[in-house]
Amino acid sequence: MRNSARKQLRNRSVKSRVKTVEKRYVAALKTGKKDDAGVALRAAISAFDKAVKGGVIHRGTANRKKSRLSLRLATLK
Repeated sequence: MRNSARKQLRNRSVKSRVKTVEKRYVAALKTGKKDDAGVALRAAISAFDKAVKGGVIHRGTANRKKSRLSLRLATLK
């Protein structure tokens, strides 16, 4: 297997994981439970940081998404 194909599989896996964690966070927000949403937010931030560390997504993109997710939690009553 070529390096590029191997890296493509890894990148796809990491991106899929990030999207899944982000969806779980949005679902937790919709329930209205701030504690559950906080736990999900920490998991999402961790996933974004790991994706940046692996070079899968750009640091600025991750920071922007983390900021927007945090704002959504802050607006939850």
